[in-house]
Amino acid sequence: VARCTAGLGVSEPVSAELYKMLVYDTGSFFLSHRDTEKTPGMFATLVIVLPSIYTGGELLIRHRGREVCLDLACEESAEVGFAAFYADCQHEVLPVTSGCRLVLIYNLVRQGPGLPPEAPAYDGEQQRIGDLLRRWAKAVNTAAPETDPSGYPLDKLVYPLEHAYTPAEIGFARLKNADAAMATVLAAAARSAACELYLALLTIEESGSAEFAYPSQSSRYSRYAHFQGADEDNFEVGEVFERSLTLSDWQAPDASRPPLASLSFKDDELSPPDALQDEEPDEQTFLEATGNEGASFERSYRRAAFVLWPQAGRLQVIVGGGLDVSLPYLADLAQRWAAGAEETGSALWNEARQLATLLMASGEGWRMRRWPHRDGPTRITSMLASLSQLHDSKGIASFLASVTANGHYRSDDNEAIAEACGLLPPGQVAELLEAILAGNTAYHAEACAELLERVSIRLCAAESSADSSPDAAVREAGVLLEPAAAALLAALPGDPALAAKPEAWPRPEPVTPALVAKLLAALCRLGMLAMGERAVDHLLAWPQTFAVDATLLPAALQLNQEAAADWPPARRLKAACLTHLEKRIAEPLAAPADFARASHIACRCQHCAELSAFLADPLRQLWLFKAAQTYRSHVEDSIRNHRCDVDCETRRQGSPHGLLCTKNQASYELRRTQRQHDLEAQARLSSAPPGG
Repeated sequence: VARCTAGLGVSEPVSAELYKMLVYDTGSFFLSHRDTEKTPGMFATLVIVLPSIYTGGELLIRHRGREVCLDLACEESAEVGFAAFYADCQHEVLPVTSGCRLVLIYNLVRQGPGLPPEAPAYDGEQQRIGDLLRRWAKAVNTAAPETDPSGYPLDKLVYPLEHAYTPAEIGFARLKNADAAMATVLAAAARSAACELYLALLTIEESGSAEFAYPSQSSRYSRYAHFQGADEDNFEVGEVFERSLTLSDWQAPDASRPPLASLSFKDDELSPPDALQDEEPDEQTFLEATGNEGASFERSYRRAAFVLWPQAGRLQVIVGGGLDVSLPYLADLAQRWAAGAEETGSALWNEARQLATLLMASGEGWRMRRWPHRDGPTRITSMLASLSQLHDSKGIASFLASVTANGHYRSDDNEAIAEACGLLPPGQVAELLEAILAGNTAYHAEACAELLERVSIRLCAAESSADSSPDAAVREAGVLLEPAAAALLAALPGDPALAAKPEAWPRPEPVTPALVAKLLAALCRLGMLAMGERAVDHLLAWPQTFAVDATLLPAALQLNQEAAADWPPARRLKAACLTHLEKRIAEPLAAPADFARASHIACRCQHCAELSAFLADPLRQLWLFKAAQTYRSHVEDSIRNHRCDVDCETRRQGSPHGLLCTKNQASYELRRTQRQHDLEAQARLSSAPPGG
C-alpha cells in the first residue's frame, strides 16, 4: 500500500479495504469500465494477483489518451503481482486463454478530510510549458547563429529525472511515477510548440587533486586505494582539473533511437540549474600520492534526463556536438533521402543541405589531426560521400573550395574527391583542382600528384564519352587542367634553404619516387609535353631534394614499365639516371690491398688522433684502446659517426677496460653490393619498355 500511494502521489494516510476475490477461468474477461466509489474516501483500486497458473488475462488501463498493458502473472509461486490505479481510470481484463487467474481487489481509501484525489490532469502545466517552449522556438527561428553566435538562444535544455535508470532501462515506456507523469506533459507540450523531446543518459566525469584520509594504518602503506561510494570521512576533494559533460543512449517518445552519438552539454543548460548540486557520484576512485604527484581522484555521475530543443534549432545542436556527431547524422539523412527516392529539394534533402552548410562554416573542426587515425574514412571523405549521395553539386563545389583547398586535405581523400568531381562540369573541376593543388602541394606533394592523375583519368573518360575522339578528349582535358598542373609544379619542393623548419607544423611530407612517377604519368596522359620538360628541369635542378638514388632512379624504373616510358620527358629522366649509373660503374672496384682505411675524423682530440693514425696504418689490423669509459665511448662514437671500417668490442680485463678495434672491409662490401644494384638497374633501364 505504501508503494502504491507513493507512486500515485498521495502523501496522506491510506488504508486498503478488501472488496472481492475474483476467479477468472479460461475464457473469462472483464469489459472496459470505471470503478465507482464504494466507500467514502475511496480514490483508487489495488489489484493483487495471487499465485496461480494461467495465461492471458492482461490488465489494460487507459487515461487521457494513454494506455498501459500489465501482465501481472508470476512465474514463482512465492511471488504476487500487483497494480494500483485511480478509480476514474478506464480499465479492462483481457480474456484468460488457459488456467485460472486468482485476484484480490482492494479499495484504497484516503483517511483525511476533503474530496478524494483523482488521476492528475496536467492541462494547466502543459499549457504553461507549451507557451514557454513556443517562445523559445520563436527566439531560435529569429536568431542567426552564423552571424551572431553570442545572441543565439540556449541550444538545448537538460532535465535530470528523479529515479535512477541503467542504460538498458532508459525508455519512455519504463519511466517510473513522477518521471512518467513528466514525460506525458513534456511530450504533449513539445509537440504543440514544435520542439523535440528525447531521453538520454547524462554522464559527468571529473578528475583532479584530493587529500586522502587513511581509514586504517595498514592501508596507509598501500600504493593504491580504491573506494566505491567513499564519503567525506575518507577524502577531501581539492581542485577539479578536468570535467566532461555528455549525453548518450538517446531514445525518442516513439521508442526510436535517433542517429546521435555523444553530445556535450553545458552547466547552464541544466534545468533547474542546481539539479545535480547535491548528487552523490556513482563511482569514485582515489589514488594516493606517488613520487612527485599528489593524491588525485576520479569520479563520475550518471543520470537519466529529458533533453529538449526546438525543431528549428536541431541542426545547431547537432553541429555543436562536433564533426564526430554531425557527420554520422548527415550520413543518415543522406541515406534516408536516397532510400526514399525523394526529389532534390524535398524537406529531407533541404535539412541535409542545411546541415552541410553549417558544417562547412565550422572551419576549426576540419583541421587535420597531427597523428591521423587510419581505421576509417577521413572527415573530408565522409562529408563528400554524403554530398555525393545527395547529388548536391553546389555543395560539393562549395566544400572543395572552402575546406579542401584551404589545407584540410590528405592522400586518403583523393578517391572521394575524384568521385565527387564526377558530378561537376569539367570547367568547374579544373578550377577547383587548381585551387586544391595550389593550397596543398607544399605539404602533400605526392598526394596532389596522385590527385592530378586521378582527375585526369576521369576527365579524359568524361570527354571521350561526350562524342569526342580519344585524342580530342586528351587535348580538351589538357587545356582544362593546364592551370592546375602549373600550380602543382610551382608549389613543388625544391631549394632546401626554403624548406620548412623541422619544428614547424604542419610538416611537409617527404619526397618519394611515387611523387615523380605520378606527376610525369599525369602530365603524359594529358599530353603536356612542355610541362613535362619543366618538371624534369625542376627535378634535376635540386639533387639535394630529389636525390638520384633515393628518388629519381626508382621513379625512372617505375615509369619504364608504364605507358609513359617513351615520352620524351620520361626518356630524359631515364637518360640522366643512366649517366649517373654509368659514372659510378666506371669507378675502380677492388678489395683493399692492405690495412690502410679512410681516415676523415673531424675531432682533433688526443684519442681521436690515435684513431686516425690507426686507420691510416697499412700494417695494423688491431688496436686495443685502454682508457676510462668516457673516452672509450667518445672514440666508439667517432667510429660510428664517421662510418669507419672498424668493428668494436669492449675487453673487460684489467683496469681500465679496453676497446678492441678491428679493421674490416665494410666500405668495399658496400660498394660491391652497390655495383651489383647499379648493373641491375642499368640493365632494366636499358631494356625496351613493355610494348616498345
